Amino acid sequence: MAPPALQKTGKFSVFDRPGVKQTQRTSGARLTTASAGKIDQAAGEKIGGPFAVEPAPAFTAHREAVWDRAAAARAAAPPPPKRPIEITLPDGTVKPGVAHETSPLDIALGISKQLAGRVCVARAGDVVKPVLWDLPRPLEGDCRLELLDFESPEGKMVFWHSAAHLLGAALEQKYGAKLSIGPPVEGGFYYDAYIGNETISDKEFKDIQARVAKIVNAKAKFERLALTKAELLDMFAYNPFKSAIIQNKVPDGAMTTAYRSGPIIDLCMGPQVPDAGRVKAFEVLRASSAYWLGKTENDTLQRVYGVAFPDKKGLTKHKAMLAEAAKRDHRKVGGAQKLFFFDQLSPGSAFFEPHGARIYNGLIAFIKDQYWLREYTEVVTPNVYNFDLWHTSGHALHYKDDMFCFDVEGAEFGMKPMNCPGHCLMFKHDVRSWRDLPMRYADFGVLHRNELSGALSGLTRVRRFQQDDGHIFCREDQVEEEVRGALEFMKHVYDVFGMGYRLELSTRPKKALGDKAVWDRAEAALASAMDAFAGKGGWRVNPGDGAFYGPKIDIKVTDALERVHQCATIQLDFQLPIRFDLKYRVGDTSGEEGGAVTRPIIIHRAMLGSVERMMAVLTEHWGGKWPFWISPRQVCVIPVGPTNFDYARAVRKTIRAARFFVDVDDSGNTLPKKVRNAQLAQYNFILVVGDNEVSDGTVTVRTRANTVEGTVPLADFVARCRVLQDTQAKDPPPPEQPAKGAAPAKGNKK
Repeated sequence: MAPPALQKTGKFSVFDRPGVKQTQRTSGARLTTASAGKIDQAAGEKIGGPFAVEPAPAFTAHREAVWDRAAAARAAAPPPPKRPIEITLPDGTVKPGVAHETSPLDIALGISKQLAGRVCVARAGDVVKPVLWDLPRPLEGDCRLELLDFESPEGKMVFWHSAAHLLGAALEQKYGAKLSIGPPVEGGFYYDAYIGNETISDKEFKDIQARVAKIVNAKAKFERLALTKAELLDMFAYNPFKSAIIQNKVPDGAMTTAYRSGPIIDLCMGPQVPDAGRVKAFEVLRASSAYWLGKTENDTLQRVYGVAFPDKKGLTKHKAMLAEAAKRDHRKVGGAQKLFFFDQLSPGSAFFEPHGARIYNGLIAFIKDQYWLREYTEVVTPNVYNFDLWHTSGHALHYKDDMFCFDVEGAEFGMKPMNCPGHCLMFKHDVRSWRDLPMRYADFGVLHRNELSGALSGLTRVRRFQQDDGHIFCREDQVEEEVRGALEFMKHVYDVFGMGYRLELSTRPKKALGDKAVWDRAEAALASAMDAFAGKGGWRVNPGDGAFYGPKIDIKVTDALERVHQCATIQLDFQLPIRFDLKYRVGDTSGEEGGAVTRPIIIHRAMLGSVERMMAVLTEHWGGKWPFWISPRQVCVIPVGPTNFDYARAVRKTIRAARFFVDVDDSGNTLPKKVRNAQLAQYNFILVVGDNEVSDGTVTVRTRANTVEGTVPLADFVARCRVLQDTQAKDPPPPEQPAKGAAPAKGNKK
């Protein structure tokens, strides 16, 4: 076989075959019917076939034989030419090397053995499009090189991806499972495996872990091999799921890669860690059912979740975080606090109960207040459109499978999955001038997306939702200022939420549409805005990961459990203005009437993203302990006895008149029981009123943390609530302490 072709990318050469790309794996992308190169109908429904548990299955021997033959064929090919190369490290140091001989691991070892043992993967290439690169894999040309450890997002994902392979090996060895997919995801990894009608219980986790430990202790190396489509189909002939992926995702005449480590050989783009011995702490977390391709009519698979770390300390810390996360699970908190529920009669569409609606509406009101301050114009647009709109926007071609479509009087209509096409119609409805720009449209319209039933999950993955959708129509010279304004908006929102964030600029991909010069100017404007906002070095570039229609800023926010979420987004779009033929008058020396016209640029931006998803994130971030300004239960008034009921109700009336959520507990429970119930219900303030409070017009204030703050005039308490509401304070600060020598607050008469 001829040696692999080299696809040149500036200074650096990437091993490639026609139709087979090197891509970065920085997140747990799942295989779905919406992914590129669809799995065809033949791969759907029931393809698993009969199954019997077969420890140490026979198919592994055939798989090894195909690997060995292919490896021998690759080794027999003429070796690529070796030549001196220069390897530039992030600090500017240049290391000499030899093409097709020097590996990133060699460079790491040359720096220190400790570093070589710590890093997980390399990022190699030119500035425009570096790729993740296996540490032992020889470099092929001059390049910039970064060595990434477990603490980097990419290093962590590669590490977890390798651990997923080991989990797959254990499932094969224990059950003879037919493996499906095993990606890294946020917080670990999983593997989907077909074992017929069998299920996996937590009693089997220890045996699975022991089988993984055996591979780890052997320090089995991860070996990479490029294979033809025919070789892959032969290798995985026993597995209908892998065969479907190969048949539908690997172009005819192309090659792709597989990796071997110990007993497992798996279809994989890579990269992987150098050897299994790096996975020093491994644990199976849980197992559940899933469906092949997420469709209920397809085979049922067992989805086994795991997590792994380079040391046991990391696993211990992670398990503590998981225990806390389980307590904070938004589905659990939402049920306990009566915030929302789901019903099988409308899957993926939340029913928000009164207290949940208070939070939902509070988030929207928070953003609307900012819209007023930042001069956005709210609009209302239809939920249902003739499909001609979606043909114009491009959604008919690229997004129809994820839309709800139906017939209306012989014409096809679709429910909107996003607001931008409607906003384009609104912009186009009138003649626009350069003087009108920027135009900042904001819309809380209801959106519907036909998510697969198997993918639905609480409020984080739904079919019906609202988002704080905004579209800025602006001139090219306004992009930088508008992006900077959007970043400041984002900062305010997440400062109020008490969440950190990091910024990434995703630049022009290979399949980008539009003029390269426009892309270059847009990226420069985004970079300048990010420099002004975060300072040089305060953000990073994600090369080639922009959308085909424009560069974007990815905003990753971090919650109280140090988990990362992507909620806010800022995206430039050059293509929708072309598709909808949007234009504005630029004017001339004789006045703008009759002047030339040009196209606006659209900035898509959202601060919360989906309100439903943000509510889930905030529920877990705050653990159900809502800050006063967004709390559905702000104040609970507790009368000491029946003689104080009327005053308690009067207090409630006063507080409610100030537009705060307040309840009275006039049940027959004891006073301590009432206080405890209010604390468990997460009321921010508990006001105890007895005879003294009645006579003085005061309230005795407690917090849900059981801090007794003392007795204050009711008017002062209401004023304090107003400050907390208006400032969106994270925690209620205690009132000022009385001056020395001041009389203590009176106690209650029992």
